[in-house]
Amino acid sequence: MPIPTRLFAALLLAITPAPAFANSVVHAWGAPAPSLPSLREQADIRNAILTERLDTIVPRLMRERGIDMWILVAREYLEDPVVATMLDATSFHARRRTILVFFDPGKGQPVERLTVSRYGLGGLFAPAWNPEEEPDQWARLAALVAERNPRRIALNRSSATAFGDGMTASQYAETMAALPPAFQERVVSGEDLSVDWLQERLPSEMPHYGAVMRVAHALLAESLSARVITAGQTTAADVQWWLRHAVASRGMAVWFHPSISIFRHGSEAELSGDTVIQPGDLIWSDFGIMGLGLATDSQALAYVLREGETAPPAGLTAGMAGAVAMQDVLVATFRTGASGNDMLAAARESAIAAGLDPSIYSHPIGTHGHGAGPAIGFWDDQSATPRGAGPLRPRTAWSIELANRATVTEWGGQRVPFRLEVNGWWDGAAFHWIAGRQERLLVIAPR
Repeated sequence: MPIPTRLFAALLLAITPAPAFANSVVHAWGAPAPSLPSLREQADIRNAILTERLDTIVPRLMRERGIDMWILVAREYLEDPVVATMLDATSFHARRRTILVFFDPGKGQPVERLTVSRYGLGGLFAPAWNPEEEPDQWARLAALVAERNPRRIALNRSSATAFGDGMTASQYAETMAALPPAFQERVVSGEDLSVDWLQERLPSEMPHYGAVMRVAHALLAESLSARVITAGQTTAADVQWWLRHAVASRGMAVWFHPSISIFRHGSEAELSGDTVIQPGDLIWSDFGIMGLGLATDSQALAYVLREGETAPPAGLTAGMAGAVAMQDVLVATFRTGASGNDMLAAARESAIAAGLDPSIYSHPIGTHGHGAGPAIGFWDDQSATPRGAGPLRPRTAWSIELANRATVTEWGGQRVPFRLEVNGWWDGAAFHWIAGRQERLLVIAPR
């Protein structure tokens, strides 16, 4: 359902932040980057969260999907994306061949967690294979399956999404060969289990997610400031590499090379690379880091003041306000069970009715930057797609990524895309910005 134009106008004139989490603080853009806990403390946090996730999410999803047994197989340096998120904080990779088995015995009993592997996994999965007694790992897996007699067995095979397609061809063939024919007939795809496991974020995760995002926001704001940029000297590439170094120096990592583009009066093309930043430029950045096993994905806009200016031109300020209001328009369409395509169509209808020129390409985020779950548009395709057909589920994190193309009168009527991206969490009833958001242009004053 489109948002009434009157409500949209109110949003455009008076943008207010969404409620903060009870246990978090909305980050002020430009504040110094906070520090994460020590690596040892981070490991404790990650293991505690993983334990809670395995105890609660997996049983619920298996019962929701009618799956009695879920078998995941990975090899060292060739992880299933799901297995990679189930390893404890000191197990960096699958070892040799790692086989994880979840079994629901029914009747309200706990779901078993077994590892058919030579090495343990931090006490999260019970060892179920002694190679000295049974040298054949596949034979041991087959015995475990026969002993438990599951009715439906999920294996991670999918043509629709990489997140549910983690079992390689050779591992799938060997798994199937190990199972007696009667059990082969009970095998189904683990696609839905995989996607739902990866996209759900528990409430207990969100304060920690917020801490990681505040680091990302602070570094992004600093990179778009006079502390890093000197107009007439600093290039777009200089800012990109400043961000790479700033993240590495904190013992963290980016999950893609940062993007910096320059929008300039009189230039229809985006400028980048070795282009020197000048007074009067609008700078756009796209930046994402990994911390505590979670990804951030943020875009920001900054204006470089000309000599004698104290604020950006009104046309740039209005274009930015339109992009921020579009964020509110999009999250207002969130309804549990609605598809990504539904939300895309509703948001576009409302934005266009209000006179904006929207492009929406938002996506789930979590353990992966472009996370598991339904897409809400693509920058190069604003129509309904199969990847947007899935339903919105509660307790999922989102990267609200979009653009508003607007005319800047002070630039001779030049059309400029105002691109923003900020991360939030849908609790099933309300949408929350995980660590605040940029609501107005950052300003870079001349030194």
